Amino acid sequence: MALFDEASTRSAAVPLAARLRPRTLDEFVGQEHLMGPGRALRTAIEQDTVRSLILWGPPGTGKTSLALLIAARTRAQVEQANAVTAGVADLRRIIAAARDRLRFHQQRTLLIIDEIHRFNKAQQDVLLPHVENGAIILIGATTQNPFHDVNPTLISRSAVAQLQPLDDASVRAIVERAMAHPDGLAGLGLDLDPEAVEFLVSASNGDARVALNALEAAAAAAEEVEGRRRITLALVTDASQRRVLPYDREGDAHYDAISAFIKSLRGSDPDAAVYWLARMLASGEDPRFIARRMVIHAAEDVGLADPMALVVATAAAQAVEFVGLPEARIPMAEAAIYIAAAPKSNAVVTAIGEAMRDVEQQRANPVPVHLRDTSHPQAVERLGYGEGYRYPHDFPDGFVRQQYMPQGLEGRRYYRPTDHGAEAAVRRRLEEWWGERTSPVQEPPSEGSKNQEDE
Repeated sequence: MALFDEASTRSAAVPLAARLRPRTLDEFVGQEHLMGPGRALRTAIEQDTVRSLILWGPPGTGKTSLALLIAARTRAQVEQANAVTAGVADLRRIIAAARDRLRFHQQRTLLIIDEIHRFNKAQQDVLLPHVENGAIILIGATTQNPFHDVNPTLISRSAVAQLQPLDDASVRAIVERAMAHPDGLAGLGLDLDPEAVEFLVSASNGDARVALNALEAAAAAAEEVEGRRRITLALVTDASQRRVLPYDREGDAHYDAISAFIKSLRGSDPDAAVYWLARMLASGEDPRFIARRMVIHAAEDVGLADPMALVVATAAAQAVEFVGLPEARIPMAEAAIYIAAAPKSNAVVTAIGEAMRDVEQQRANPVPVHLRDTSHPQAVERLGYGEGYRYPHDFPDGFVRQQYMPQGLEGRRYYRPTDHGAEAAVRRRLEEWWGERTSPVQEPPSEGSKNQEDE
């Protein structure tokens, strides 16, 4: 296969990142938790005992390189497919050949599938029985969480190896190897400034391919002076354009970033909240999505401990629609800081949750007669609607105890205010008014006061 033809990957026309793919396990850089000496995966590769495996990690962390190293050391027949271009017919052809190979030659087939998460359920199901019976050793590579995007039955028959973004030392080692390797930039009369190395390491965010692509572009632009060409900080900065942020608006990075943002708001850390807000905006996240989450959070986790939080969050959401980015980042940051710094209470969300459960599970008894609609005179006269209702404004402080719950839920308590922020005053007021919810109702202070109903 041309995929494993060394000559085809050493051509100057091939990108630097492809030319420098490791050809031995010792050349593989990073992922020590998987590939360090004595680790189970490394041992399995060395002994050609690798079983079906899902390689999961961000771009540029070595998934393809690791798959090729496994392929290079196995005695199995190696096949490759890309989930973006391969269909069920392609898989069936590979599987038919694999079955014949196992039946007649007792040789297994190692099938490498890149972007395996892009296969739909039907395509993944085609693989399942043949992975299960051992005709195929599956090596799938994906940037998406396989527990979300790969069929559970296929996952259960495969090991999952999670690759992490490369640390700075690993990226630095890869850049330095590129400068010294004969298949890289060695022999081209290039010098790389230390400041340029550090920028490449930092700007790559753990993605070796990003660092090598920027290095290659900067090398092509370097001018010759006295027989040498110097790769400066300015050159690699220009080649990089901007820091690459690992982000997929439909993948793990999207959900992990918004989770970190919400947990920073809930945890009352305004600095972390602003950082995650900035990171999502810089990554191209939809500001409406972030604004909606802040509105929800202001009600859910701040609640009546600071009622203004919902007002500020809603105003920020309106500002997103009214002014758009980049200006909208300012009211969004204002809302994030306000919400993070606000006292917290989830008493409101607890109250509505418990009330909804009672609505779903308890008998729906009629509205008490004294609370029923009195806008129809005949209903009042013949059925007694509204009889016994006590109009709160006829009583001191505009409050009177009476039963508002339907039969069967008397004394039920959903809202339990905390002592946090403004909610502490709400708690004191409700305790003063209601005390025990089973307390008897009050009578009006004087006869003849006019009862009115605020419909």
